[in-house]
Amino acid sequence: MQRSGLALMPHLIIEYSANLESDIDFEELTRAMHEAAVGIDTLPPGGIRTRAARRDNYRVADGHPANGFISLTLRMAEGRPPAIRRIIGDKLFGGLRSFTRSAYEKRPLSLSFEIQEIDPATRWKQSNIRDYMAQRRHGRS
Repeated sequence: MQRSGLALMPHLIIEYSANLESDIDFEELTRAMHEAAVGIDTLPPGGIRTRAARRDNYRVADGHPANGFISLTLRMAEGRPPAIRRIIGDKLFGGLRSFTRSAYEKRPLSLSFEIQEIDPATRWKQSNIRDYMAQRRHGRS
C-alpha cells in the first residue's frame, strides 16, 4: 500500500435534495463528475470512487419546498499542497456549476463543494481494482 498520500483514494460524494430530480439527471451528473475527476492529473484514476446520495429528509434556508441543494465533497488522502487542492476544487466545482446551470437559473438552489483530507492513521482499505485495471489494459478481462 502506498502511503505517500498522492496515490490514495479520492472519493467524490454528491448529496442532493430529492426535489431536484425533475430538473437534474443525477446519473448523468455522477458520470460527468467522475469523468472530471479522472481527468485531473493529481487524482489517480484507480482510486476514484464517485457516488450520489438522494436526501429525502432535508430543509434548506427558510424551509420553502422549492429550495434545493447539491453538496459535493471530495475526500482524499493528505499530502497535496494548497495550490493543487485549489486547482482540483476549481475544476470540480466549475464542472458542478456548469452541469447545473439551467436548474440554477430557474429555481432556488444551493451548491457547495468541500475537500476533506483523510488522516492515514485512522483509515483502513483493501482493493484489487488496480490489478483488474492493469489486466484490462493488457487485453485480459
